[in-house]
Amino acid sequence: MTVPTPFEVTRNGSRLVARGDLLIDAVVALDRPSLVDQARGASVIDISGVTRIDTAGAWLLVDLQLQSAAEGGALTLEGANEVEAQLIETVRLGMPPETVDVVQVRSLGDVLENLGRKVVRGARKAIELISFLGQVVSTLAGTVIHPRRLRMTSLVHHCQEVGLNAVPIVALMAFLIGVVLAFQGAAQLRQFGAEVFVVDLIAISVLRELGILLTAIIVAGRSGSAFTAAIGSMKMREEIDAMRTIGLDPVTILVVPRVLALMLMLPALGFIADIAGLVGGAVMSWIELGVSPAVFQSRLVSNTDVWHFGVGMIKAPFFALIIGIIGCFEGLKVGGDAESLGRLTSTSVVLSIFLVIVADAMFSIFFAIVGV
Repeated sequence: MTVPTPFEVTRNGSRLVARGDLLIDAVVALDRPSLVDQARGASVIDISGVTRIDTAGAWLLVDLQLQSAAEGGALTLEGANEVEAQLIETVRLGMPPETVDVVQVRSLGDVLENLGRKVVRGARKAIELISFLGQVVSTLAGTVIHPRRLRMTSLVHHCQEVGLNAVPIVALMAFLIGVVLAFQGAAQLRQFGAEVFVVDLIAISVLRELGILLTAIIVAGRSGSAFTAAIGSMKMREEIDAMRTIGLDPVTILVVPRVLALMLMLPALGFIADIAGLVGGAVMSWIELGVSPAVFQSRLVSNTDVWHFGVGMIKAPFFALIIGIIGCFEGLKVGGDAESLGRLTSTSVVLSIFLVIVADAMFSIFFAIVGV
C-alpha cells in the first residue's frame, strides 16, 4: 500500500510551488480561502513536485486559474508531464460555462407581435364567453318552458351558499362603508356649514353605486371563485366527462342552478347592503355631526329619489349573470392538474371583478343619458 505524500503549496515570489500527492483527500482537507489568498497575484504554479494527481486535484488547479483570470491575473501551469497535462485539459473542457445574463433587446416588431397575440387571445376568449352565455341563456329558457328540468334541491342549496351565508360579511362591509362615507363627508362638509347634506351624500352613494357594486365584488371573490373551484375539481376528476357519457348536460345540472341562485340572491344581498350602509352612515352622522336618527330618516325620505334605489337593484341581476357565467366558464376550462385549477380560479375572480366594474360604468353612462 502506497503511503500518500502530504500535499503543500509554498509561495516563492510570483511562483507557487506544489509538492506531494494532489488527490481528493488532500483537496477536501485544504483550506481553500487561504490557498486562494496565497495564489492572489502569482503568475506561475509549478507542479513538477506533485507526485500523484487525480481528477479532484486537476479541478483544484483549473479553479485556481479561473479565479485568477476573474480577478484580472493569469496563472500559468508549469512542470506537468504529458499525462497530467492531458488530465488537466480534460477537466478544463468539462468545467461548466460561466453564466452570462443576456439582455434581450425587444424590437418594435416584437412588441407589436406580443400585443397582437394578446388581442387575438382576448378576442377568442370573448367569443367563447359569448357562446357560453348563449348556451346558458338557451338552457335557462328551456327550463322556463319545462320547469321540471330545474333541480330545486341544487338551486336551494346554492341560494343558501351564495346568499344566506354571505349576509354577515356583506352587511359588515356595507356598514363600515357607510361609516367611512359619513366620517369623510362630515370632515369636508363641515367647512361649508353644510353638515346636513351628508345624508344626501350617503344615500346616493350607497343606494346608487357602492352598495350593489361592493356586494358584487365580494360575491365575485367569494362565490365566483367557489364555482370555479367546485366545477374545476369535478373536471379534474373526470366527473363531467362521466356525466356527458351517461347523457346528462353539465350546463343544466351544474351551471344553471348556480347562475340562477346568484341572480335571485344578489338583489337581496344588495338590499341588505343598502340598509346596512344607511345604518352605518346614520350612526356616524349622529356621533360626528349630531344628526339624530329621526332627522336622518326624515331627510332621507324627503330628499332621496326612489330611483336611486331602483338603479342599484336594476344592476344586480346583470352583475350576478356576469359573475356566474365567468365562474362556471373558467371551471369548465380546468385541465387535469392542480396548477390550472389555481390559475383559472384567480382568473375567474379578476375577470369577474373587472367586467362588473365595466358593466357598472356602462350603466352609469346609460342612466346619465336617459336622465335617471
